[in-house]
Amino acid sequence: MIVHELKTIQPFFERVRLGEKTSELRLNDRDFQSGDTLILKEFDPITEFYGGNIRVLVTHVLLNYKGLKKGYCILSFNIL
Repeated sequence: MIVHELKTIQPFFERVRLGEKTSELRLNDRDFQSGDTLILKEFDPITEFYGGNIRVLVTHVLLNYKGLKKGYCILSFNIL
C-alpha cells in the first residue's frame, strides 16, 4: 500500500469532502492499486494556493476499459 498526494481543484475537492464524489479519473502514472491511500490536496491553479486535504482509501482501480483512454484509470474510493 502506497500513499499518493494529488492536487484536486474545486469544485471536485468539495464534492469529495461532502461524500458526493467517490471516484476520480486520473493518468495512471503511479501504478495505483486497491488499498492505496490518496491524500487529495485542495489546489487553486490560479493562485497556487493549497487549502485543506482529504484522505481516501482506493477500493477499486478500473483499467483498460472500452472508452477509457490508454494510460488512464478510474479510482473508486472511500473517505477515511
